[in-house]
Amino acid sequence: MQFDTFSANSSVLASSTLPSLAKESFSTRQKSFAGIISQSEKMQRVFSIIEKVAKTGATVLILGETGTGKELVARATHKLSGRRGPLIPVNCGAIPEDILESELFGHEKGAFTGAVSSKVGRFQMAEGGTIFLDEIGEMSPKLQVKLLRVLQEHRVEPVGSTKSIEVDVRVIAATNKDLREEVKAGRFREDLFYRLQVIPIKLPPLRERGADVKLLSDFFVSRACERFGLPQKRISEEVSKKLANYNWPGNIRELENMIERLVLLSDSDTLDVNDFPGHIAEQSSEAPSFDFETEIPSEGVDFNALISDYENHLIMTALAKTNGNKKAAAKLLHLNRTTLVEKIKKKGLETGLRGEIEVEVTPDDVDPLFEA
Repeated sequence: MQFDTFSANSSVLASSTLPSLAKESFSTRQKSFAGIISQSEKMQRVFSIIEKVAKTGATVLILGETGTGKELVARATHKLSGRRGPLIPVNCGAIPEDILESELFGHEKGAFTGAVSSKVGRFQMAEGGTIFLDEIGEMSPKLQVKLLRVLQEHRVEPVGSTKSIEVDVRVIAATNKDLREEVKAGRFREDLFYRLQVIPIKLPPLRERGADVKLLSDFFVSRACERFGLPQKRISEEVSKKLANYNWPGNIRELENMIERLVLLSDSDTLDVNDFPGHIAEQSSEAPSFDFETEIPSEGVDFNALISDYENHLIMTALAKTNGNKKAAAKLLHLNRTTLVEKIKKKGLETGLRGEIEVEVTPDDVDPLFEA
């Protein structure tokens, strides 16, 4: 897999490129894939899929929560495709239905009131390149039919025209909706769904990307300081812990916006808890710690509970040290992997792992990124 040297002008949630930061402001030893910053194992699998399918021209459906970077994946796929044409993005949820049809397929002069001249649609603009249909789940049933025809015939028909135009365009779509449920509810065409999800890519939320919270936080601090002309700042260890323990419902976009706010409002060169938003502090929870007595008190101890707590502590510590890799954690504890997995399930520790460390995914597990 080919990686770019990580620099602070790497794109994370936007396509615009900022001036590069001074080398000492951020570690250039970090890596990015086509402008996407991550060390998460789940994201490495996403990168692997992108690398495999980029040059094929196959239709891609990107799934994921709001703010997970779906447009970035679309841009990376187009960048690596080698297609000569441009990437043309269309937000299907932000354009009214009557206007969206014209935006996508174009229109002829006089086709409707206000059509004083002919207009080239986005599909024609993307000739030889890629069209990115964001929020595809918001598209009306009427337009879904027309889009299905374009995918089948590779031809578009402008509004008000009786002639169709052949187009060479790769389609990448994205949504934060569960399209299978939308199909069941009758809001999304089943035949279009299967046409779109030739290559489905599911992006993990930030809370499942382990150390990426720290990696991205440092990046956003450095970039914000340069953007606003401020001296370089750093994040305190206490704040880093709170960031790692927060659930991030808005994902990377929420993290980026919060970091910018901290950078602008902080009077110090270190961002600490005094600058920290209250709502995040309230929802953050520290990982449980365990204090073990060196002496048995006069009232005695609960032997079984104490041993169980210590065993939990060792398991969680080993998993944290190996970034959730169960095989490596089992090796540290001198256990078989199957024994460790059984203990995790029996003790109910699986829930505690989510959002705190990156959980290993093996071939025996269900693949959350590549659905049939």
